[in-house]
Amino acid sequence: MKFILGKKLEMSQLFDEQGNVIPVTLIEAGPCKVLQLKTKDTDEYEAIQIGFDKKTKNIKKTEKGKEYKYIREYRIVEQDIKDIKQGDAIDVSVFDLMDKVKISGISKGKGFQGGVKRHGFHGRKATHGAKHEERTIGSVGSAWPQRVIKGRKMPGRMGADRTTVKNLKIVKIDKENNLIAVKGAVPGRRGTLLEIRG
Repeated sequence: MKFILGKKLEMSQLFDEQGNVIPVTLIEAGPCKVLQLKTKDTDEYEAIQIGFDKKTKNIKKTEKGKEYKYIREYRIVEQDIKDIKQGDAIDVSVFDLMDKVKISGISKGKGFQGGVKRHGFHGRKATHGAKHEERTIGSVGSAWPQRVIKGRKMPGRMGADRTTVKNLKIVKIDKENNLIAVKGAVPGRRGTLLEIRG
């Protein structure tokens, strides 16, 4: 049972023994606190609720004991709950070097984009009387049913979606500073909340 919440810091690079460059993303992971254990008897499903990034001001009375910026749940089996107690801390030590993880987060928002950037359309031809048509999407309907079909790929808001990247390898762990270096890129901008699962 390996999972933790983290914050994307920045991209960097490391060097292996042969001198090859490894592109890495630095993530501030944890420490997270176990806020609640949910069981089938009490909540009708089994999960563990953890909090990350403790608030220091503007704490409401209703948040007492759960004064965290981010609170997330993970579905787990009852056997895993036996090892964990409410109030326990989860830090980067749950992971090992070269572990493969999947990381979820909200991707960067790109704003309103056209069909060429959003869906990879090649645009219209540049010759034979086509004027100012280089990046238009072309026909969007047909003679019947005389409307635009639902789900048609068209210009619109792009990015800012929940994205998961799988099979990322942990190449370095700094337990003192709660840092993980993961090979490759992860979703989001700097400061994005990331869910890291083993």
